[in-house]
Amino acid sequence: MSDDTEPYGYDPEKRRRRAMRDLFDRMEQDTQTQSLGLQQIGAAAGLPQLTAVKRRRIEAAVKVRTEPPHQQPVTYQHSMLCQTALPLRAQEARVWDQRQGNVAIRIVAGEAYHPELKTYVDLALPYGSRARLVMFHINNQAVKTGSPVVEVEDSMTAFVRRLMGGVDPSGPQIRSFKDQLGALSACTMRFAYDGADPTQLNTQIIDKFDLWFPKDHRQRVLWPTYVEIAPRYFESLLAHAVPLNETTIAALSNNATALDVYCWLAHRLHRVPHGRSQLVPWSALYQQFGQGYSRIRKFREKFTEILKLVTSYYTDARLKADTKGLHLLNSPPPVPKSLITVGRGLTLDHQPD
Repeated sequence: MSDDTEPYGYDPEKRRRRAMRDLFDRMEQDTQTQSLGLQQIGAAAGLPQLTAVKRRRIEAAVKVRTEPPHQQPVTYQHSMLCQTALPLRAQEARVWDQRQGNVAIRIVAGEAYHPELKTYVDLALPYGSRARLVMFHINNQAVKTGSPVVEVEDSMTAFVRRLMGGVDPSGPQIRSFKDQLGALSACTMRFAYDGADPTQLNTQIIDKFDLWFPKDHRQRVLWPTYVEIAPRYFESLLAHAVPLNETTIAALSNNATALDVYCWLAHRLHRVPHGRSQLVPWSALYQQFGQGYSRIRKFREKFTEILKLVTSYYTDARLKADTKGLHLLNSPPPVPKSLITVGRGLTLDHQPD
């Protein structure tokens, strides 16, 4: 028996997916559902068990919409890394270049001394969502403590646990974060701005790091237990840190492009003049976020999906995509525009640069 609401007849699978989407919408809109537990809701509705990623995203969406802003955790990214990005995937090359507008970044992969081999070994370029999350963590610890020395091992594990909704990370997950921290500790970054007042910052993110080795000498690996942020990067970070909602970062933590888009919007939207719209053409968006896409049409399809994902958490973002590109309107930043107290008694006022 056909269903007139389905253009091609009754489709049980389509009906099931629609019911699941409707359920997700209701859970995001009604905070009372939290008390029931997401697994119980899914079981009562006869739906498959939610994946850990979907569960974290639903919980994050509810939290971002309902909790007072001052109760939500904050983390930070350097404004230059909100306008450019690390590689999305592992690179064979030793140098990574990216340019967006008046801002350019060059990352040069580094080396580290291996005590057993008595020589320096090459470390890869940092890449992917884990490298971005490590940067958020290092920046956050530095800004909040006002100190360039960041204890990594325990605090990083606690950070990853928060990202995973309180679940202890597995050994392979921790190892992947260690690999990216090692890559960040050894690489060199060059930030360049060629606007009205051209400047270039040449720095390592990490100036000094301790090496930890596992007990099994056959599996010796490089792993900093603490890092000391390079002075030039540390001072630049304190001057140009962009506050971000850590709950949103957790929800997007398995999608490197979504993290990049969120950071870009957090830095860009509140800088748009009131009453005006700024158009970012698809060609510019493709240059900035189109890593790995050979055709701009395919990129547009995927970027539109990512944009919907990001704005489901950055709910105050005002923008519109059309055939020309992305139209940006002045929007409140995801963290309220106010003075944020950081270490050393300093305050960070995240007004437009």
